[in-house]
Amino acid sequence: MTTNPSDSASSLLRNRFVQAILVSTLFLQSGIWVRNIAILFYVKEMTHDDAFAVSLISVAEFAPIFVFSFIGGTFADRWRPKKTMIWCDLLSAVSILAVLFAMTSGTWKAVFFATLASAILSQFSQPSGMKLFKLHVPEHLVQKGMSVYQTLFAVFMIFGPIVGTHVYQSYGIETSIGVMGVAFLLSAVSLVFLPKDPQDAGEKEKSHVLEDIKAGFRYVWSSVILRKLGGGFIAAGLGLGLIQPMSIFLITERLGKPEDYLQWFLLANGVAMIIGGVLAMSFSSKISPQKLLAFGMAVDSLTMIGMGISTNYWLTLVLQFISGFILPCIQIGINTMILKNTEEAFIGRVNGILNPLFMGSMVITMMMSGAIKNAVSLVPLYVIAGLFFIIGVVVLVPLFKLGGGVQPKPEKAVGN
Repeated sequence: MTTNPSDSASSLLRNRFVQAILVSTLFLQSGIWVRNIAILFYVKEMTHDDAFAVSLISVAEFAPIFVFSFIGGTFADRWRPKKTMIWCDLLSAVSILAVLFAMTSGTWKAVFFATLASAILSQFSQPSGMKLFKLHVPEHLVQKGMSVYQTLFAVFMIFGPIVGTHVYQSYGIETSIGVMGVAFLLSAVSLVFLPKDPQDAGEKEKSHVLEDIKAGFRYVWSSVILRKLGGGFIAAGLGLGLIQPMSIFLITERLGKPEDYLQWFLLANGVAMIIGGVLAMSFSSKISPQKLLAFGMAVDSLTMIGMGISTNYWLTLVLQFISGFILPCIQIGINTMILKNTEEAFIGRVNGILNPLFMGSMVITMMMSGAIKNAVSLVPLYVIAGLFFIIGVVVLVPLFKLGGGVQPKPEKAVGN
């Protein structure tokens, strides 16, 4: 029996979990984009365009993911997911108060802590959200659900930079950071409307944390799909780390445009992500997630190389659009592969193992990117980043012969 795509989409949007998580994401993305743009411009101004200082913003955002991801994933498998997500948002809001207090005392570098604190807490919240997605969204709607979720992120690629630039230029850094705090509070309120946690969540007899950690590694190693995905994560992380902090310099140095042109590049990227996300919703169920992921990485590798070489504003903008258009393929492919090939009891730990592989490799090259850029130029950074993505595609090729819903048969973890 064939399911009408519009019926499945309607069913998905009527899902109480999906409604609550989308509203929460709406508030979080509003605050995060205001923060990201404000801190970028503020640090660039305070350090007189120092590339190393700008790269440290990304380190503050992504390094905690490497350090805390597996710890957060392990505890997400042990705690009540809804309660965990609410507490993480509340604690993030409290941390913003500390940042504002420090800034009023004259410590401008406290802005890095605003990014650091929320990045740490997100490592406990994000895998809890994935667990709830596994619990409350039917498997045949998982890939479509991820498409809707990523499309919302794309919307903020359009409006986030514009709003962030306006708030910072009109009201300053303190107000921008305060907006982030309010956004976290509103997100926590919206999460109250999530379905109740399962009765046994957080109440099962648990083994020692170390045993859970070992079981998580055994689980991932026993699955060829998760192992290959981890290899692809490492290659992609090395590539993205080189160029992630350098977008502002691509605008100002390579293309010779003012720094506020960054918002228009992100706008083009966001519009493309929305279009790509909508198209992905219509055909993603017909393509295995591993092929979707590999295709996205292959195209992105070419756009990275092209953006590094180009000195023409409009050509670079077109390449940015193509990169955004194809990005949903990567995001949907990754999340769908994890959800379809991981048992609910291991969702947190699988995320906690794979994310550090990606983020750890990204942080390594991210910390080097500013120094490399100062020593040579932007062109080698973008070319090498594209080559890393091609390596990632090669790693994923063996998975093409597997079906999109193949389940691993790992040994059970002690205590689960």
